[in-house]
Amino acid sequence: MNFDVVVIGGGPGGYVAAIRAAQEGFKTALIEQHKLGGECLNYGCIPSKALISAGHVIDKISHASTMGINVQGMSVDLAKLVDWKASIVKSLTGGIGQLLKANGVTHIPGTAKFEKVEGGQKVISVSGEKPSQVTASKVIIASGSETVQLPFLKIDGQSVLGSKEALDVKKIPESITVVGGGFIGLEIGTFFSKLGTKVTVVEATEQLLPGTDKECVEVVFKKLKKKGIELLLKTKAKDFKKVGTKAELTVETADGQSKKILSDWILLTVGRKPRSKDLGLEKIGVQANERGFIPVNNHLLTSCPGVYAIGDVIGGPMLAHKASKEGLVAVEHMKNPSTTIDIKALPWAIFVDPEIAVVGHSEESARAAGWNPVTGKCPFVANGRALTTGEAEGFAKIIVDRDSDRILGATMVGPDVSNLIMEVAVAIEMGATSHDLALTVHAHPTLPETLMEAAEAVHGRAIHFFQRKPSTPTATSASVKS
Repeated sequence: MNFDVVVIGGGPGGYVAAIRAAQEGFKTALIEQHKLGGECLNYGCIPSKALISAGHVIDKISHASTMGINVQGMSVDLAKLVDWKASIVKSLTGGIGQLLKANGVTHIPGTAKFEKVEGGQKVISVSGEKPSQVTASKVIIASGSETVQLPFLKIDGQSVLGSKEALDVKKIPESITVVGGGFIGLEIGTFFSKLGTKVTVVEATEQLLPGTDKECVEVVFKKLKKKGIELLLKTKAKDFKKVGTKAELTVETADGQSKKILSDWILLTVGRKPRSKDLGLEKIGVQANERGFIPVNNHLLTSCPGVYAIGDVIGGPMLAHKASKEGLVAVEHMKNPSTTIDIKALPWAIFVDPEIAVVGHSEESARAAGWNPVTGKCPFVANGRALTTGEAEGFAKIIVDRDSDRILGATMVGPDVSNLIMEVAVAIEMGATSHDLALTVHAHPTLPETLMEAAEAVHGRAIHFFQRKPSTPTATSASVKS
């Protein structure tokens, strides 16, 4: 079968690229070896957020007495909760299949492998229930990533679970040990903690959520400790064995001591690696680096003409929305060769408790890029809406160029910041200033008022919390740096 465009991988990058290619008039095929929607929809973003939302409800009920609401006899049927989560996933994956069909995309189940390039056509074999071979002049590799495992700690689905297996547990465990204090481990670990599970987190570095703003992490750290989660920093997993029905993890603590942790099972979340090993890249001249990531240029083209790569497999932040955007850009480049990937604002969120959200520059990265950063920060405790929800922990902080007043980034920790961050993302893409944000009327009482107040704080003009006058000049409305 011959196509104009073949997309390898049906995750948030692949299926978006396939639909757009078909919309642009290309005869398009999508090859997916497992389930449409990829890791994100089936085992990551969507199912985890469904359970996290349920955990938030449980937490609200557990603390409703502070509002004068007394609830007795609450119980959680985890099996039913997991079935509810699965119904959401099924609805969305089914929707993707319908969208592919409606747009004229040929969905080919199976595993893709490059065989050769012949006259500019890339020949791809597809193994599965119905082995076949397809050809196309343009190919988009969107094969995604997979969980990293440790030599002595392999996922077996019983004593050692990955995020995929943990999201399908039907019985509430008494205790779990999370190896890896990144966002996946903390999101899932926090959910189980709200179910009453004893949770221990083992993180090798000196900070939870490595690479995330330390002020934000400190807010989350205190909340996790308050919930009774044991947090072991600068602690390395060293060995594992089964002890009856339990899992015993041996770790080396910060002071060099050996410690054994016994729990019902271990959640392994130490990172992800690109899924590129078995694609046959060498047969068509696509180069991958020593870690398996596929380098691309600013058109998202690989070292083989006509072959693009997007999403987790090319490295950088492993974000579903990044992959989707790259898929759209790759298809646009097929029609307009001058198209390049140009993202000024890439927002992302971590669904811990409270949430963390970031977009654009931090103070450090802004300074390294040649800007002269100044910040404005508003605590959620100064926001009426946050107080009425009972969730007033954290803050919203924006980073601004002192000379031009241009908004460069934002870092937030607090209620619903995964949604709030988009206001700043739009502001960055439009080249807005902190004055623009401060002058925009925000509805009251709402959480976005914290952004307006943070923008005022840049200039020492906050209204709803006391702010000492800055000792150095604040940003002005000078000409904006390009």
